[in-house]
Amino acid sequence: MGILSNLKIVEFEGLGPGPFCGMHLADLGAEVTLVARSPATPSGPGAVFNRGKRSIVLDLKKATHVAAAKKIAARADAIIEGLRPGVMERLGLGPDDLRALNPRLVYGRLTGWGQKGPLAHAAGHDINYVALSGAAWHAGEAGGAPTPPPTLVGDVAGGALYLAIGILSGVLRARETGEGATVDAAIVDGAAHMTGLLLSLKAAGGMPEARGGSMLDGAHFYGVYRCADGEFVSVGPLEPKFYALFLQKLGLDGDAAFTDQFAQGNWPACRERLESVFAERARDEWRDVFEGTDACFAPVLRPSEAAAHPHNAAREIYRDIDGVLHAAAAPRFDGARPDDPTPMAPTGAEADAILAEVGLTAEELG
Repeated sequence: MGILSNLKIVEFEGLGPGPFCGMHLADLGAEVTLVARSPATPSGPGAVFNRGKRSIVLDLKKATHVAAAKKIAARADAIIEGLRPGVMERLGLGPDDLRALNPRLVYGRLTGWGQKGPLAHAAGHDINYVALSGAAWHAGEAGGAPTPPPTLVGDVAGGALYLAIGILSGVLRARETGEGATVDAAIVDGAAHMTGLLLSLKAAGGMPEARGGSMLDGAHFYGVYRCADGEFVSVGPLEPKFYALFLQKLGLDGDAAFTDQFAQGNWPACRERLESVFAERARDEWRDVFEGTDACFAPVLRPSEAAAHPHNAAREIYRDIDGVLHAAAAPRFDGARPDDPTPMAPTGAEADAILAEVGLTAEELG
């Protein structure tokens, strides 16, 4: 039984970050009921973002199905929806409609641009929201194009996880006061909020506007290097004591070129030198040199490789469920091993039970 086992969520089917938020809450034990659009909605082991959920298929163009959706939503603690602003209101399933039935309801809305603003009704995707927020600017090398990682900064971190925090915050207040809330989780908001550490560095003069001018995006001691076998390693010994160990492991601790770690004028030449050094050995040979030390090192692994790495394997971070790779629930509580993810049963398999909970039958639904 998960830590959120007394939390009931109704998720109206959407794309990307909404389903991820529902999955994350289900991973932590919440009862997540997915209101699917079609029996073809992905289910089974391959639908990683729908794991742990139960589901019912409702056609929200039909009045009886909308009425059923209202009854199902009214018994929930919170709603997840990710449609464009105004769509749920036109269906009669907006915040005012549902909170009239359950004043304690927390209505979680997830969009790219937010519920209000000049771009609120425009289409977009992760890369657009991250770009406009400012979070994409430093994701790249000096002289190159910004390259934010797909889905992680926007859809998942700036969107799904901020919505989860918003929902849980709203539920805490609702349980204290009886008053629900509407959560406007915009990916552009969340992505901008995540730049807090960078903005702090910038305010202190440590993060220039131009890429390649700071310790985090220009220093030779913080970055990724290609190895002899074409694979990559990451290094990040920011602190002088870790940098000294890093140089020692490379056999460069007596090299005058590396003496002054923070002399920016030396960084390009030092990077070129390290590129040559790391290109002399394969990735796993460098693992033998560095791994487990304080030199701040890690190989750059594919997800399939990450699952087999001894550290990740010891923590059982990845699980093979019917031939599909899943990442285990996070975070952990009291050191317990997270349960294996449970694939969603065929879409709509729990429909009769879900309808019975609100006093309806499939025949009444029509």
